[in-house]
Amino acid sequence: MAAAGPLSSLRGAPCRLLLTLLVFSFACEACKKVVFNMPSKLEADKMVGRVNLKECLRSADLIQSSDPDFRVLDDGSVYTASTIVLSDEKRSFTIWLSDMKKQIQKEITVLLEHPTKVLSKRHTKETVLRRSKRRWAPIPCSMQENSLGPFPLFLQQVQSDAAQNYTVFYSISGRGVDQEPLNLFFIEKNTGNLYCTRPVDREEYDIFDLIAYASTADGYSADLPLPLPIRVEDENDNPPIFTEQSYNFEVSESSRLGVPVGVVCATDRDEPDTMHTRLKYSILEQTPRSPGLFSVHPSTGVITIVSHYLDREVVDKYKLIMKVQDMDGQFFGLTGTSTCFITVQDSNDHAPSFRKNAYEVSVEENAFNVEILRIPIEDKDLINTANWRANFTILKGNENGHFKISTDKKTNEGILCVVKPLNYEENRQVVLEIGVSNEAPFSTDVPFRVTSMNSALVTVLVKDQDEGPECNPTAQYVWIKENSAVGSKINGYKAYDPETKSSKGLRYKKLYDPEGWITIDENSGSIKTSKILDREAATPRNNNITVLAMDQDGRSCTGTLVINIEDVNDNAPEILQDYLVICKPKMEYTDISAVDHDDLIHGAPFYFSMPNTSPEINRIWTLSKVNDTAARLSYRKNAQFQEYKIPITVKDREGQSVTKALRVNLCDCTHPSQCVATSRSAGGISLGKWAILAILLGVALLSSVLLTLVCGVVGARKKKGVPEDLAQQNLIISNTEAPGDDKVCSANGFMTQTINHSGQGICGTMGSGIKNGGQETIEMMKGGHQTLESCRGHHHTHTLDSCRGGHMEMDNSRYNCSDWHSFTQPRLHEKLDLCNQNEDHVPSQDYVLTYNYEGRGSPVGSVGCCSEKQEEDGLDFLNNLEAKFTALAKTCTKR
Repeated sequence: MAAAGPLSSLRGAPCRLLLTLLVFSFACEACKKVVFNMPSKLEADKMVGRVNLKECLRSADLIQSSDPDFRVLDDGSVYTASTIVLSDEKRSFTIWLSDMKKQIQKEITVLLEHPTKVLSKRHTKETVLRRSKRRWAPIPCSMQENSLGPFPLFLQQVQSDAAQNYTVFYSISGRGVDQEPLNLFFIEKNTGNLYCTRPVDREEYDIFDLIAYASTADGYSADLPLPLPIRVEDENDNPPIFTEQSYNFEVSESSRLGVPVGVVCATDRDEPDTMHTRLKYSILEQTPRSPGLFSVHPSTGVITIVSHYLDREVVDKYKLIMKVQDMDGQFFGLTGTSTCFITVQDSNDHAPSFRKNAYEVSVEENAFNVEILRIPIEDKDLINTANWRANFTILKGNENGHFKISTDKKTNEGILCVVKPLNYEENRQVVLEIGVSNEAPFSTDVPFRVTSMNSALVTVLVKDQDEGPECNPTAQYVWIKENSAVGSKINGYKAYDPETKSSKGLRYKKLYDPEGWITIDENSGSIKTSKILDREAATPRNNNITVLAMDQDGRSCTGTLVINIEDVNDNAPEILQDYLVICKPKMEYTDISAVDHDDLIHGAPFYFSMPNTSPEINRIWTLSKVNDTAARLSYRKNAQFQEYKIPITVKDREGQSVTKALRVNLCDCTHPSQCVATSRSAGGISLGKWAILAILLGVALLSSVLLTLVCGVVGARKKKGVPEDLAQQNLIISNTEAPGDDKVCSANGFMTQTINHSGQGICGTMGSGIKNGGQETIEMMKGGHQTLESCRGHHHTHTLDSCRGGHMEMDNSRYNCSDWHSFTQPRLHEKLDLCNQNEDHVPSQDYVLTYNYEGRGSPVGSVGCCSEKQEEDGLDFLNNLEAKFTALAKTCTKR
C-alpha cells in the first residue's frame, strides 16, 4: 500500500510535517531518481514529500526546481506551488543542486505516480503470491491545534497496494475514534480519506496513535494493521504565567553592586523548546521611580542591585512590576506580569552623634550613687535595633573611678552618675571626654561615610561642703618595743579636718581595745602603754584598736590603730635535748638542736661550743656545725661505755647565749631504747619492787643449791632414801601466782613433789638435768609424797620408788652428790651471771631473769624439772618468770 495526501496548516512548523517517501534507489542512485505517490489532485502549499539532499550534494548552496508548480525547501521538503491535477498516471520534474564555490552541480529526478483503480474482483491466491512487493508502512501525519476548519477537515488519504487487485475497505481505531475523545477522527470506507471532526487543543492531546486496517468485503485482511500517528502541531495560544502573583525579597542597604536580590520564574504551557516557550523577563515599573536601583536578567529572572544609592533611611521598600514574554520577547509574543516587593534591611551605616559638643554640670562633694547628667544622641538607623542602640564610654578624666555612664534602653540617652565621692579640697573641677558608638559594629561596606567615634566634653564642677574630720588613712600603724615600761608614750592615731588640713580641735576616744594594751589621750590622740608587753607571751602579737575622732560640731570618723610589738633580744637560744643515748659502735654521733623565741633577726644562726670542759671530755668528744640551728656531737673510738655530762653553750647572732649540761649515755646497744633501764640506775634511781624480788630470787636460788648439796651428801653416806621431812623442804616451781591445789606446803614452808626424770642426772629441788631423748615428768602429790617412777637413758633405766615413812629409796644406778654438784655448780653460776641480762645482752628491767626453753635433747640442760607442767604442755612460761617468782617469794616468806 502507498499513501499520499495533502496536509493542512503547514505554516507553523514545516520541519515537523514529514511524509514517508518510498525511495526506490540506493545511495549511489540518490541523485538520479525519487518516486512519490500522490493523489490525482493536490491543493497548493501541500507537502508532496521530502528528498534527501545531503546524500546527493551536502555542500549545495542553491536549490532549484525545473517545474514551477513545485518548490523545494532547504531541508528537501517538496511543496506544491499551485493546485496540481494529474491527468496522466505519472509526472516528473528535476531538482538542481549547485555548489557555487566548487562549481559543482547535481540533479535529482522526481517521479510522481497516481495509483490505478483497484479491481473489484479479488485475484486468486496464486496471483497474490506472484506479487513481488507489498508496501504498508506508518505514514506520519500532523494537524494544527485550534484549527478553524472547515470541518470535517481532510487530513490525508490512506491506500493499500492490495487495492490494485482487490476491492479494499478501510477502517481505523484508537484514541480519538473508539476511545476518548470519541469520534474525533473518521475514515471513508472506500477511499481511505482521513478526516478530523473538530478543533483539538495540543496542551490536552499532543498526539493520536491511530491504527488503519485494509480488508476485502469478505473480511480478508489485505495487509497487516498500519500504525497511523497524528501529531497535533503547537500554536502559541498560552501566555507565560509567573509562579507567584507577588514576590517578597529582602536586601541589606549596605549591599554592593551585583548582589542578587531574588529570582522570579514563569512557566508556559506551549510546546517546550520552541519559540512559543522561549521566555524573556523585564521590569515594567519601579516604585518609587527614581533612581533605578534594580535590574533583572532576561533569561534567568535574577534581580540584582545596579546602583550605590540604596539607603534604608531614604526609602525602605520598593515595588517592581515584573513582565515575562514568550517568542523571546518579540512584540507579537504573549506576556504575563507579577509584583515584586523588595524590603531594604537596616545596616549600621549611620554613626550616633551628640547634639552638643560640650556639657557642664555640678555635684556636691561626698555625694555618690547619684545621677548628674543625661546626654541625648541622634542615630538615623532603625530604632530599637543593635544598629541604633548606643554604648557610651568615658574616654578621659575618670582615672580615679569617680564616674560611671550607662545607656537608657528606652530613650537611648547616656546617664552619667557619680559612684565614688568627690573631694572639693582635692579637685574642684573634673573634665570628662565621653564617646559613643553602637552595639553593632559599623558597616564596612558603606562608602563615603565617616566611621570614627563621636565624642563630647562634660565639665563637672564640685561644690564645697562643710564636712567632718577625715580619718585617712583608715588604718595607721604603731610599733611598741617589748618590755617597755608601763606608761610609755607613743604617737597614736591622727585625723584631720579636710578643709584646714589640720588636726587642731579634734578629740579622740578609744572604742575597742580587746587586750587592754594602751590608753589614748583625748586631745592629742597619743597613746600610753597600760602594761608591760612581752612579744613572746602576747597572743596575738599585734592588736587592732578602733579609734573615734570627733570635731566640735559632733561630726566624727573612725579609724584603726594597728599596734605591733617590736621584738627585743631578751631570749637566749634553748637547747631542746636534756638526755641523749648513743649506741656504740652503731651510732657515731648525735645531733643537738636549739630554738630561739625571739624574732628571726635576733635568732639563728646559732653558734655551739663546749666551754670549761674537762680534759677527758675534750679528748673524747668533739662538736661540729650541722646547720644554723643544730650541731653534731661525736666521740672517739676509744670512748668507754658510761654516761657523760657535757656542758654545751649556744649563742644567737647577737651574742645572747646559754650553757646547758647535757647528759650523754654512751651505751653498748643496738637501739637507744635498750639503755633506758641502765640510765635510770646510773642516775641514782631507787630500787623498785621488781628489783627487790629479783634479789630475793637470787637468795632463793642459792638456798636451793645448798639444800641440794646437803641432800646429796646425806644420800651418799646413808645410801638411803631422802627422809620425808627433808623431802618436804624442797622448793617447788609453780606456774601460778598463788598456792593452789597443785601445791602442798609442809610445816616448814616447803612443798613436796614427785619427780620422774631421765637417767642422765638427778633432779633435785632446783637443778638442770641433761636430756638426750628421755622423758621428764613432774607430778605433784598431796600429803607430801613423791614418786620418781622411771628415768630413761640411752642404755638403762633407773627407778625411784615412793618415799614413805620419811625416807626415799634410790637404786644403785643413781649419781652421787659429788657428780650432781659438779654438774649443777657451773650452770648455776652461768644462770646467775646472766640474771641481769636478756638474750641480747641488754639489761632487763628490774633484774628479771628470762629463761629460754631449748627443746628436747639439748646438751646444755634445762630448767624443766623445776616446772610443774609436762613438756607436752609447752614451756613458754619460762620466758617470763616475774609473777611466778613473786608467788614463790610470798609462799616462802609467810611460813
